[in-house]
Amino acid sequence: MGTGDNGETSVFDKKTKKIIWGTLAAVLLTGIIFFFSFFRVRTIEVMGSTHYTQDQVKEMALQGSFMSNTVLASFFHKNEQVSDMPFVEGYSVSMTGRDTICISVKEKKVVGCIPYLDNYIYFDRNGVFVEGLKTRDEKVPFFDGIQVDKVVLNEKLPLKGKTILNTAVALATIFQKNDTVPDHIQIDDKSRISLIYGDVTVILGEDRLLEDKMTRAIAILPKLSGQKGILHMENITETEKNCTFEAEVEPVTAENWTGGYDENGEYTGDGEYDENGKYVGAKPKSELDYALENWHGGYDGEGDYTGEGEYDANWNYVGPKPTEESIAANGDWHGGYLEDGSYTGTGEYDHDGNYVGPNPNAGNDEYS
Repeated sequence: MGTGDNGETSVFDKKTKKIIWGTLAAVLLTGIIFFFSFFRVRTIEVMGSTHYTQDQVKEMALQGSFMSNTVLASFFHKNEQVSDMPFVEGYSVSMTGRDTICISVKEKKVVGCIPYLDNYIYFDRNGVFVEGLKTRDEKVPFFDGIQVDKVVLNEKLPLKGKTILNTAVALATIFQKNDTVPDHIQIDDKSRISLIYGDVTVILGEDRLLEDKMTRAIAILPKLSGQKGILHMENITETEKNCTFEAEVEPVTAENWTGGYDENGEYTGDGEYDENGKYVGAKPKSELDYALENWHGGYDGEGDYTGEGEYDANWNYVGPKPTEESIAANGDWHGGYLEDGSYTGTGEYDHDGNYVGPNPNAGNDEYS
């Protein structure tokens, strides 16, 4: 009986152990499922990124392990280093809610970039070369007047003196503060500064009162929208605060001429007034007007006048009658005139008598 009892007890113990272990496994599996389901990442926030979009940062960070769980993501990614994303040193992940994580980006503190060979060299406020790229980040001030002979990553740029670096850092700080990064910054060999904003050039002059000058420039630039010219601020001092805008006057041509009306407001096509009654002068001549005026042909090979013939009254060959198409075919070349001012289409002078050379658009045939 004892052996039988012991055998039944042994069988019972094995069944009990299986039940217990099975129950524990089920509880553990349920707990794991609950853990990954309850703390599943559904919302991702991004902080500290100015060079990259939130989607770009998410794509970079989500390649890490355990990023689908808020608890594990914040535990395993507290201080990650990044080597394949320019301008980013690293990032950290924190849990901000049961199903929410925040990716905090730590960026390299670049203040400007300069050209070097066929690259853009980015540097920090200490002048240290921190990144080199083939493309330019439009959010970073570009200084095209700063030259270096060589560069070494993570080492200070060999700039001549501290003045240029101090100027670059001061300007970059002002730009970032006011979100007014120019297209590029020019610094000449005398350290005079010019900022290019589209068609407007802001001349700041020497590195003096930069904050004051830029405050005034930022207030004026919106008023110059659509205009071309130079905003002079180089003469601003502690006592003199006036600045001037030197507008670029576009020359009047046959293409942009706004006249055509006579003094009575009637459109004639060649009147010297615009539609508002403002005197604009006589209609400028086009290249075709000059060519026709100086083309002396119109006769055929037999000496008969046809108006289209390629000979003048003395049977001198002067080429075909100029047309809009033939003028347009010359592109930027405005020649076609002989030394005596007559137009043949093949002469090497322009209508003002300036030598411009042979037509680069023509073939080898003299009269092609």
